[in-house]
Amino acid sequence: MIFPSGKNPPIETPSAFGARVARKRRALGLTQRDLALAIGVGARFVVELKRGKPTAQLGKALAAAKAVGLRLVDAADDGSSS
Repeated sequence: MIFPSGKNPPIETPSAFGARVARKRRALGLTQRDLALAIGVGARFVVELKRGKPTAQLGKALAAAKAVGLRLVDAADDGSSS
């Protein structure tokens, strides 16, 4: 798969999602504990998310993404609704 220069590859696996959240968290200067406290989960959840645990709860995973400013969009969505 080829990606335009400067673009992040799509998030297609739990580990890719966890890595992206971890990268954004570190860029914000947050510890795993800081993120856990911000979204109301235990630090273990943040560790498991970073490691790409495939059974991580989606709601909590999305809260973590939002907390670090990661915006998930459907790149194939052209904006029209069916």
